[in-house]
Amino acid sequence: MSKKAQIRERQRRARRRRQLTILLITVGAALIITAILIVPSLRPMGQIVTPESPPRPMVDARAMGDPNAPVRIEEFSDFQCPFCARFHLQTLDQIAETYVATGKVYFVFRHYPFIGPESQDAALASMCAAEQNQFWEYSDILFANQTGENVGAFERRRLDAFAEAIGLDMDQFNDCMRQKRYQEEVRQDYLAGLEAEVRSTPTFLIN
Repeated sequence: MSKKAQIRERQRRARRRRQLTILLITVGAALIITAILIVPSLRPMGQIVTPESPPRPMVDARAMGDPNAPVRIEEFSDFQCPFCARFHLQTLDQIAETYVATGKVYFVFRHYPFIGPESQDAALASMCAAEQNQFWEYSDILFANQTGENVGAFERRRLDAFAEAIGLDMDQFNDCMRQKRYQEEVRQDYLAGLEAEVRSTPTFLIN
């Protein structure tokens, strides 16, 4: 083989090695991306607790009671907050029955999602449920399924499962979540909490 032919052969082999390297890198990157997208959906979802939601008086989205009641209570809350869950599951319905139903209190839930990204996602999901007049039912199932802070309890597929469990229209819910339709409303709640110097949750503003 002539010297020129040897040079051409070496160049051809070098090109093939480069092409093979690029191919391997591309395939490897595709496999990594696929794993990132698919593996989370293969994890066990875990048990879904579906609590029985009591009737709430004069519900209007995330408020209940008579807007003209002499006392107005605003609760600033985070769905990942254990103390918020304790209030919601143990005390709220006593207030609703004793004071809201009798026209003495108008109760409003305000979002203060400061614990982490799952708090934000849960807040948005609850507002999408409120769009279907089931804010309080969705809040019940959120608080009943707390398992820790930002540990996957409120990842998107579980939020969807909660919505299915309480009978929401899933096409409407998914469209609402995809558009993040109430992101600005949740943000305004949070800013209102900052202005009111909310330091922890739950915090209650009365009148």
